Amino acid sequence: MRKVSFCMNISLDGYCDHTLGEPSEELMEYFVGMMDDVDLLFYGRIMYELMFPYWADVAKNRSGSVAEVRFAERLVSIDKVVVSRSLENVDGNTTIIQKDPVAELRKLKQRPGKTISVDTVSILPELVAAGLVDEFHLVVHPVMAGRGRHLLSAGSLPETFKLELVETKIFKNGCVALYYRKRE
Repeated sequence: MRKVSFCMNISLDGYCDHTLGEPSEELMEYFVGMMDDVDLLFYGRIMYELMFPYWADVAKNRSGSVAEVRFAERLVSIDKVVVSRSLENVDGNTTIIQKDPVAELRKLKQRPGKTISVDTVSILPELVAAGLVDEFHLVVHPVMAGRGRHLLSAGSLPETFKLELVETKIFKNGCVALYYRKRE
């Protein structure tokens, strides 16, 4: 069975926003390393539209730092599934699903392959409640956002889920990467 890994950048006050941080080469290399074992990305529409075409342009034009270009090339090459009822156009290695993301992720998890990286806040409570997320990678950025979307809204989970801290990594730019896995 494939592993499902949830990954998200968050502010110190708990808001999810990939645009608030100041990525460094060191942090981008960390993200590149995380992608080594990933062969499928599972996005919500909002995250997909935030990530693409931005990273596709970086890969095509080689317009970022060395680490950003490596990340962009890896990200663009990986197959993607996007959960959306309104999205009509996606790139060639992306599939749109319009209903029941829990059932779809459950099927994908059963197929042979590497890690599935989930990067969506909108359906996270459903996926966690269904027991589909095996590990969580959170990168806390040293910024107080004061706005945006929280990782989970109050009452969005039917019960408390206990996690085990596996690893932490502190970056020179003040970011802290936290790696947790589900307790069995």
